[in-house]
Amino acid sequence: MATVLMASHQDPVDLWRGALAQEMPELEFRAYPDVGDRDEIDYALVYWPPHGLIASLPNVKAVLSIAAGCDHILADPELPPHLPIVRMVDDYLAAMMAEYAIYGVLHFHRNMHFYRHEQLRSHWNRSWPLYTPETTVGILGLGAIGGDCARKLGALDFQVHGWSRSEKSMPGVTCYHDVDGLLAMAAQCRYLVCVLPLTAKTQGIINKDLINAMPKGGIIINIARGGHQVDEDILNALDSGHLGGVFLDVFNEEPLPSDHPYWLHDKVLITPHVAGELIPRSCAKSVAANIRRIEANEPVPNLFDKIRGY
Repeated sequence: MATVLMASHQDPVDLWRGALAQEMPELEFRAYPDVGDRDEIDYALVYWPPHGLIASLPNVKAVLSIAAGCDHILADPELPPHLPIVRMVDDYLAAMMAEYAIYGVLHFHRNMHFYRHEQLRSHWNRSWPLYTPETTVGILGLGAIGGDCARKLGALDFQVHGWSRSEKSMPGVTCYHDVDGLLAMAAQCRYLVCVLPLTAKTQGIINKDLINAMPKGGIIINIARGGHQVDEDILNALDSGHLGGVFLDVFNEEPLPSDHPYWLHDKVLITPHVAGELIPRSCAKSVAANIRRIEANEPVPNLFDKIRGY
């Protein structure tokens, strides 16, 4: 019988306990800080685990991420370098992220920011919408989440472009890659949606170069990681009028400080990192399947690649 230790400061432990019991009744479940005998822990299921916790588990076989990204695990300076890290890939997570991306695009596309502003002033004014089939949305990142965003936005009749670090092909999507492709794509896009993994090469990718490549009045939607965005560059572009607005679910510092200029900026829509919540009843299927693969010495999909950084 395998034993898993869950360590997360924000995920619902009881829901995870119940979901894993349903998917894998033979699995023993423990929740930090009630670790018990550390020699008995086979798997660490974590989100921002305390530094040194994983290193203190001498027999742990793998680290299972409770997030699409792995930056919260890699932040531990004591993380044993040999341990495999399994990324969370879940169909429902991708669907939730796509919902949020679509909402962000439609919020600005149908001028909800304008109507909210007018409502607060008791003004009955109209703003003429753009023609959707001639409006381009660019997706930064074409993995499972980005691919779902692209397909669903395409189904709404947007022109969809997509960028990834390596060359890709996707039906109905005009694909770009590499640095030159990034700026070339941005130049075509009214909306940019970021769903990239955070790596050394994507850190600060939403910067003045990318923003200035966009047409005036463009909109940026970041539902990936706060480290992707350069706040000063975004604020400068908003104040100059080059950016028409931003929808930010993630930030360089979370919670976002109460005195941050984003809060009161009339072109900024803020949500508290909730675009893609991991629902235990869905994600437990993936976790249980991967534990069974490891126990059976079978190949595990979605392993974190240290060279690629995701």
